[in-house]
Amino acid sequence: MFKNYINGEWIDGKTGKDNINPSDITDIVGTYARADVQQANNAIEAASAAQPMWSASTLQHRFDVLDFVGTEILARKQELGNLLAREEGKILPEAVGEVVRAGYIFKFFAGEALRCSGEHIRSVRPGVEIDILRQPIGVVGLISPWNYPIAIPAWKIAPALAFGNAVVFKPAELAPGCGWALADIIARSGIPKGVFNLVMGSGSTVGNVMVNHPKVDGISFTGSVEVGRQIGSQCGQKMKKVQLEMGGKNPLVVLDDADLNVAVNAAVNGAYFSTGQRCTASSRFVVTEGIHDRFVKAVTERLARLKVDDALAEGTEIGPVVDDTQLSKDLEYVEVAQKEGGKVVYGGERLKRAKNGYYMSPALITETTSAMRINKEEVFGPVASLIRVKNYDEALAVANDTPFGLSSGICTTSLNHASHFKEYAQAGMVMVNLPTAGVDYHVPFGGRKGSSYGSREQGKYAVEFYTTVKTCYIAP
Repeated sequence: MFKNYINGEWIDGKTGKDNINPSDITDIVGTYARADVQQANNAIEAASAAQPMWSASTLQHRFDVLDFVGTEILARKQELGNLLAREEGKILPEAVGEVVRAGYIFKFFAGEALRCSGEHIRSVRPGVEIDILRQPIGVVGLISPWNYPIAIPAWKIAPALAFGNAVVFKPAELAPGCGWALADIIARSGIPKGVFNLVMGSGSTVGNVMVNHPKVDGISFTGSVEVGRQIGSQCGQKMKKVQLEMGGKNPLVVLDDADLNVAVNAAVNGAYFSTGQRCTASSRFVVTEGIHDRFVKAVTERLARLKVDDALAEGTEIGPVVDDTQLSKDLEYVEVAQKEGGKVVYGGERLKRAKNGYYMSPALITETTSAMRINKEEVFGPVASLIRVKNYDEALAVANDTPFGLSSGICTTSLNHASHFKEYAQAGMVMVNLPTAGVDYHVPFGGRKGSSYGSREQGKYAVEFYTTVKTCYIAP
């Protein structure tokens, strides 16, 4: 059994859970410990005891720890990519790419540990000086999802440690393997005991303890809207700092003047790669009348050529859905869309392959409207719906007609339309002639409306969540 890591020691869980390969459900990646309430409390107490010492550590020490982690991740990218593909179902090239991203995130925040600074300014009062300091918030509880099992933990753990916080980390119970591997690397990085703790288990047990424990000063959560809202409410009641990244219903607008090949590539990549299991996936195609039929035909032809198979098999372009529950949900949304008047022009069926896994053909559903459930709720699978519109103005209105606001894209050769869309798309990230999914590690990540709450993740903007500002007045 793969153990929890608490106060510098590897600890057995009270129970364990098998980590199943969605490409081949007979393949058990490993059995991972599940912590109970007491072990979660122990991890928090250890982090609380260790944090003051870590916050007083030298910047060089923090740099060395994070740089060590990033270096080892990059050196083991093939091995860790293979693990990621087995446990989550992302195809191997994408899995290796995610691992590389995680390595660079640690490298980036190693540098940020050196650059985190305050300000020294003069007061409006004579003879008074002002220092504005950035200090760690204390103990942070980090709760990550299954769809990016190493990149998202990296972009939470790395800045937390860089800025002097102690960490209690809970990976997704559905895909804990990469989280455990990352914890194993961190444990050998020279980090003092108690500063970083891995506590695997259910959200209802481990996550609940983290959210409600008085010695946890902040929670960073990525996951479902329902759980995120609950966590936000609990943290608000306890005056606890909180950062939430939740769902998306991201539009890709395709205008009549778009380059058809660019639009199709952006659509297929954004909607279906990574099996559509990305919060930034293009789940709604908003297409103007003049290009509609050509776009549908070209996307359908492209989907028919995609290879859906084992995530580790050479040539696979789309892997399996992560588990049976998610697959059932995806198929149900296709059925609901049809009942509401949508037309499935391709896919939307469970597939059989040589290995018994959770395979689904990528679905394209046309003749939909903004009022349908398929365009209101996040599916989180290889399913995209299409809404036909008359012109750019209607396209923008439809694109913004959602309770979410994470990523929004447009395909056009018009500089005027591209510039207007960048300004008025109600999203935290806007893509022009690119897939809505796919972001760099050194820039802020986050959305608006129901997609995100709190300060941004990634890049230099991560300092806003993981530190607090102290203003100091000094008179001689």
